Amino acid sequence: MNYKLLFISLFSLFSLTISAQKPVKLALLKYSGGGDWYANPTSLPNLIAFCNDELKMTLDDDYKTIEPIDRDIFNYPFVHMTGHGNVVFSAQEATNLRNYLLAGGFLHIDDNYGMDPYIRGEMKKVFPELEFEELSFNHPIYHQKYKFPDGLPKIHEHDNKPPQGFGLTYEGRLVCFYTYECDLGDGWENASVHNDSDEKRIEALKMGANILQFVFSN
Repeated sequence: MNYKLLFISLFSLFSLTISAQKPVKLALLKYSGGGDWYANPTSLPNLIAFCNDELKMTLDDDYKTIEPIDRDIFNYPFVHMTGHGNVVFSAQEATNLRNYLLAGGFLHIDDNYGMDPYIRGEMKKVFPELEFEELSFNHPIYHQKYKFPDGLPKIHEHDNKPPQGFGLTYEGRLVCFYTYECDLGDGWENASVHNDSDEKRIEALKMGANILQFVFSN
């Protein structure tokens, strides 16, 4: 497969969509293995609304649920993944996901607590040559519209660990951002779901907005 041509085609599609002010649709990854990929059903709609209101983005109000094997994944510039448990990628799914990311797509993985032991091994199937590396606090993803000089906000407490943002970088481009011990997605949910304070929810939404702004500007 000619990744360079595919990247140019995909990038052009995203650029034309944004420049024409047509809604860009985000996607949620439905994976196998038994983990609850469907956790946090109000997260993406709330993040989309926040970005449209505060950053004047033109995101579709709805999102697409997509599987790693779907060729249709190439139509979505941003794919969000979350859950608490097991994750399994088949060889074909790993290859398709890799091709998507090499073509200009972006994957955000948000550990909802319990995903970490599984997702690291599965992403090795996608990029066996890469390792997750913690991003420094001066990385541009923390310094978009909103400034996070100390990195990710801590939304929920689980194991008394600091929040960490890990990345997979391929040929100088961040293709996957993994938020760990942070629970951004929980913070994006309706206030009644977790009873998070307004302050915490706004922190989470601002960081989510930064991620999307970074993706669409790089």
